[in-house]
Amino acid sequence: MDSEPRELVESIERNGANGSLVSALEDIQAQYRYLPRDAMILVSERLGVPLSQVYSVATFYHAFSLVPRGKQTISVCAGTACHVRGAVQILNRLESTLGVGAGGTTRDRRFTLETVNCLGCCALGPVLVLDDENEGQMTTTKVDKWLKRAMRQVEPVLRPSCAVRRP
Repeated sequence: MDSEPRELVESIERNGANGSLVSALEDIQAQYRYLPRDAMILVSERLGVPLSQVYSVATFYHAFSLVPRGKQTISVCAGTACHVRGAVQILNRLESTLGVGAGGTTRDRRFTLETVNCLGCCALGPVLVLDDENEGQMTTTKVDKWLKRAMRQVEPVLRPSCAVRRP
């Protein structure tokens, strides 16, 4: 962000001085897939909310991220049923293939890899989720094919770091 994007300013102004801080942060998160520091400063200034409060809300909710996230999220179930059925090997394979650890985002910002405690479909374990699509009974062989298919579907994100200029 080399300047204040019109959509960002409109979102903040739509929420108004008494508007919802969470709503403004949700709009920013949807646009950039994370909350750039300069955008949080802009929200603070436009809504008249202390920056410490903006940061507090941004770090309280799991849905918000302070670091860039991938265009798509790969979640590996690490619950007991998935764990005993090989989730660790699946995670290791994904980490080595993508070049990031759990919680990380690929350099091209295609994918963010994360683990979750349980997805609630234990009979299908080990389970992966790409955004909202579950893939069960995963093996290391199947994960290679699955990831190749996923990589063909997702274009790299070549957006530079975001920086908002404030007046």
